Amino acid sequence: MQFNNLYRLPAEWEKHEATWIGWPANKEDWPGKFTPIPWVYGEIVRYISRDEKVRIIVSSKSYKQKAINVLKSVDANFDNIEFFFLKTDRNWLRDAGPQFVKDEKGNTIVVQFKFNAWAKYDNHKLDSRIPKMISEKLKLKKVIAEHKNSKVVLEGGSIDYNGTGTIITTEECLMDNEVQVRNPGFTKKDYEVVLRKYFGVNNVIWLGKGIAGDDTHGHVDDITRFVNRKTIITVIETKANDPNYIPLMENRERLEDSTLEDGSVPEIIEIPMPSPVYFKGQRLPASYANFYISNYAVLVPTFNDPNDRIALGILSELFEDRPVIGIHSVDLVWGLGTLHCLTHEQVL
Repeated sequence: MQFNNLYRLPAEWEKHEATWIGWPANKEDWPGKFTPIPWVYGEIVRYISRDEKVRIIVSSKSYKQKAINVLKSVDANFDNIEFFFLKTDRNWLRDAGPQFVKDEKGNTIVVQFKFNAWAKYDNHKLDSRIPKMISEKLKLKKVIAEHKNSKVVLEGGSIDYNGTGTIITTEECLMDNEVQVRNPGFTKKDYEVVLRKYFGVNNVIWLGKGIAGDDTHGHVDDITRFVNRKTIITVIETKANDPNYIPLMENRERLEDSTLEDGSVPEIIEIPMPSPVYFKGQRLPASYANFYISNYAVLVPTFNDPNDRIALGILSELFEDRPVIGIHSVDLVWGLGTLHCLTHEQVL
């Protein structure tokens, strides 16, 4: 399989021009617990804005003012903050936003995949307009991802990438044909054709299942991530009676048998899972793997758990070029996602 030089999907640790987020507006994403959420966003923006632009989508002038009030209070860098108006449904930018790729001349191209709210929710039509708005406002060429004469559904949280030709994903998310079906009838070969065409990827590592509590049905950004071109971290559950124990061990075994795009063997680093996080009787998808790599720092969700320190320590040893900072996410994860889910990098 030849490497496609038309487009390249850069790695998250490459230099960003900006990070995109959508300011929280849908209180139903955090029912009964919305009040602290803007302050969590404020912390996220405060750190990211230290060394790159933060492009914030707001649904109205009143929400822009609310965002400004929070960001002033936490001392965010307003020289690096830009606002864009668009009425949206939910604002999980990792999935509803476009993928930013580079063409053979190094220009940024917006690739728009179809967004259907994880094949689970009805409120997604407004969010599906986000890629078009971004391409028009920034005057970037937009390409619509298609295969077999239909638009392809693919969320950013379902893939992780090393920037040189390898993507990690899960069968539970992309290959499911019963529960949350993205592209009916697609085979692994179909996905590999799509990933090669739009991302320049010639190597796909297929894992099995995601974690308990994940309403996306298997997003890889809660379980396994690249931290550099050849190193992969993967979360492990040590309690044998936990529902995550067997799926995460099986994913670990698959990684042991995997290779990178050049045929080399990746280095596999384990990080722990936090203790299960429940709210109102529901298990939530709490995972340290949902970190976000910004220019200034690696932001890692934390959960008031003894394993917070262990996970931060492991990641600090892997990211020597920027600090690793914990962001309290016990409230945030009630929205069934954390830091990586709500951000999207636009690489320089």
